[in-house]
Amino acid sequence: MVDNGTEDLGQISFIMVGIPGLEAFHFWIGIPLCLIYMVTLVGNIIVVLVIKMEPDLHKPMFFFLSMLAINDLLLSTTILPKMLGIMWMGSREIGFSACLLQMYLVHTLSMVDSAILLAMAFDRYVAICRPLHYATILSNTAVAKMGLAAAARGVILVIPCPVLLKRLPYCFHKVIPHAYCEHMAVIKLFTCANTFINRTYGISVALLVVGMDLGLIATSYAMILQAVFQLSSREARAKALGTCAAHTCIILAFYVPGLFTFLTHRIGKHIPACLHIILAILYILLPPMLNPLVYGMKTQQIRQRVFSLFHQGRKANL
Repeated sequence: MVDNGTEDLGQISFIMVGIPGLEAFHFWIGIPLCLIYMVTLVGNIIVVLVIKMEPDLHKPMFFFLSMLAINDLLLSTTILPKMLGIMWMGSREIGFSACLLQMYLVHTLSMVDSAILLAMAFDRYVAICRPLHYATILSNTAVAKMGLAAAARGVILVIPCPVLLKRLPYCFHKVIPHAYCEHMAVIKLFTCANTFINRTYGISVALLVVGMDLGLIATSYAMILQAVFQLSSREARAKALGTCAAHTCIILAFYVPGLFTFLTHRIGKHIPACLHIILAILYILLPPMLNPLVYGMKTQQIRQRVFSLFHQGRKANL
């Protein structure tokens, strides 16, 4: 269905399909998605509370972990409630302004996530490769500035996306073949408009952010691995390599589905729509669930604190 009228964009609603081709299975697909969301909420909230309550954890690495946990909570909450409404209650309608807001938040928070992952990689590089200068380089002021810079970059770079969409003529499809409002999915609705500027800006920002962040993260871990292999203790090497491997898996879980989604919109015309949308959903939901498990529970101080809290809770119940 195409709208060619002069209706106010603020009064227009779109229809979200969910996962195209799998509408009959939406109820069952919603169950694991809900479980993922519950694990995400519990895991990230625990990480934030433990770091806040434990003075020994008031250090740069844990401040970055808290930022990541809070950002992941916001990112998951941006799409999951509406997505479950589509799958379980048939609530497929979304207003144009609400769609633009969701799109803006999804891409902004994803960029912030990427920046925080880069900051955490830099933190580990300084801790392992320049330990004597750690306190000087990563002071509380420096950490706060890095967090603000991560947020500002996402907020500023994504602002043109909804602004450019609003300038397009009122001629578009009202059905979004997606489970949430993603930039390229919304652009494709404006079939009769010239969206060259929108597409070019989206591609440029995505390539800039992903290329820069992923390149710097890879460089940081390459230097970390070089330093690790110079350690004399086999046990220390094994521990450091295990940590690097776990962090690499998280980074791949964040960037690989994101790059797949990005490229599919442009060159993956023969990829089934359901596969594309499922990976786009996992790109948003999987890292926030895994981050507290990998970054949090593999950190000895957090793991011990969580276990002690559960142990105290069991004693109180007994």
